[in-house]
Amino acid sequence: MPIFKLIRAVSKPLVLIAEKLFNPPPIIREPMVQQGIDRETANMAIYEYRACPFCMKTRRALRRLSLRIELRDALKNAEHKKDLLEQGGKIQVPCLRISSEDGEDTWMYESSDIIQFLEDKYGATP
Repeated sequence: MPIFKLIRAVSKPLVLIAEKLFNPPPIIREPMVQQGIDRETANMAIYEYRACPFCMKTRRALRRLSLRIELRDALKNAEHKKDLLEQGGKIQVPCLRISSEDGEDTWMYESSDIIQFLEDKYGATP
């Protein structure tokens, strides 16, 4: 077994355990405000690999911002991986897909850019 695969096999459970133990507290919003945000984010999806540290960083931001954006595992789901390549242009995670009402999709890569976008749009406290 190559050393990289061994390191990944050992570190994956540790990364996932750390994520569970050290999750930030979510923003608490008025129910009507949260429902509006949930409607806005219903057209979004995050493509990810479960044990990717950058994906973990993005999931932590989702939790902190109380965003219920669909998570799509592009490692275990071939259809999600295919969408990333054919529609997004590359297989890179995390990736935020924003579908507009006119059928156009915006694909945003880079965890820091995704988090900044979500912070700017949904990070203000009520």
